Amino acid sequence: MKSIRHKAVTTGAVTGLAVGGVAAATVPASAATAGAYNGACGKGYEVFTSTPVNSSRTTVAATTYVAYSPADKQWCAVTVRNKPGARVFMEVTLDAGPTSSTLERDAGSCTTFAGPVYKDLPAPGLCMTWSGAIDIYYNSDRGLCP
Repeated sequence: MKSIRHKAVTTGAVTGLAVGGVAAATVPASAATAGAYNGACGKGYEVFTSTPVNSSRTTVAATTYVAYSPADKQWCAVTVRNKPGARVFMEVTLDAGPTSSTLERDAGSCTTFAGPVYKDLPAPGLCMTWSGAIDIYYNSDRGLCP
């Protein structure tokens, strides 16, 4: 596992990414969530999708970002807190499903973000699954199938 913790902020939208020879359109991460991707996955990783972790029906407490590096052929996930503050439990997971037994996970007491965690491009027929948590709040999603 790579241990990279950058503080740079990446701006702009990812307009497309070739995955397994198929181009997929995306929406800007900033349009989907209130938080900002912090570049924690490292150089060459571009945000492909994001999943909000809500603390109420309308308040996003954190966001799990999933990024991809064409050079590394790896997915990366990081859960970023919307308002850094006192240490609180945070978690990020990344896996290929439905049958993988090698879940990548980072969890602990964090002030800003959990992760990054990395997975190779999944085999045909599998999809990426990811989740994020902050305090008692949790959300997950699935997709990015080659």
